[in-house]
Amino acid sequence: MAATICLPSFPLSKTFPPSSKISVKPLAILSPTGYKMGVQYELKQGQNRQFHELSSGLKMEVISMKKQRRKEDEEERESPPLVFVHGSFHGAWCWAEHWLPFFSHHGFDCFALSLLAQGESDAPADKVAGTLQTHAADVAHFIKKELTPPAVLVGHSFGDMSNQHPDLAGAVLVCSVPPSGNSGLVWRYLFSKPIAAFKVTRSLAAKAFQTDLSLCKETFFSTQMDDNLVQRYQMLMKESSRLPLFDLRKLNASLPVPSVPESSVKVLVVGARDDFIVDAKGLDETGKFYGVSPICVDGVAHDMMLDCSWEKGANVILSWLRTIDS
Repeated sequence: MAATICLPSFPLSKTFPPSSKISVKPLAILSPTGYKMGVQYELKQGQNRQFHELSSGLKMEVISMKKQRRKEDEEERESPPLVFVHGSFHGAWCWAEHWLPFFSHHGFDCFALSLLAQGESDAPADKVAGTLQTHAADVAHFIKKELTPPAVLVGHSFGDMSNQHPDLAGAVLVCSVPPSGNSGLVWRYLFSKPIAAFKVTRSLAAKAFQTDLSLCKETFFSTQMDDNLVQRYQMLMKESSRLPLFDLRKLNASLPVPSVPESSVKVLVVGARDDFIVDAKGLDETGKFYGVSPICVDGVAHDMMLDCSWEKGANVILSWLRTIDS
């Protein structure tokens, strides 16, 4: 992902103290000429939007935020850069709202990517944005060209590409669809929660979440989430995916993915207790696949990084990161 990414340092200690909750609301504004999304996510102070050129010539959006410089009396840690990869119907903006400020404040250079045909990234001349393999190759291209490895990859939902990157320092899987895909989830819902199965299918397959506010909230967020906030995110999600992320039929035909060979990459699997999409069995399946015990966070839903208690998941990940960069 080409262009050199220049990240200005911005002191955040007064704005975002470690123990406080960031309550700044997202800005979804009408997009001026030149933007691919019908609405534009307005970046926060200290954030940069750049475009990385892939070997194909297409450019991928990168929202970045430099780590906060420590005071003279504080120890400077050499922490790995964090690379955030979104799932379906999202873009780099979903990380920029809360988690980029949080992790940059705690000493990590942060880079959130929009996969092709998502967010403000270019789109290929195809009916879908790519395959699991091509998206993973694009992420790897960015890491190799722009960062000093090893990096830590943080993927959400279908944004799990950790088994495609052998040179990572670590990988965090947030509310990840299990290695067998979503078919097992759907079948379990059909037999145990048929109404929920219908809602999930209508929301995601038929994209009803884009027009039905209550369904969008139930699919991605906690019941306590403010409706006005959900509506703003709904606008951004509607505009974020100009092409489907994958051809789900072809993807499901290639599942389950083969087991991961032993490597030095450390993996954290994190799920949400109130996840409407990935159930507890799906979370356990992902944990067993990587040989780790998953952590289920109470009081948050599928979009853990945007939910009203977003800091719960962020703190779990921060604690784990401290174990690999110490």
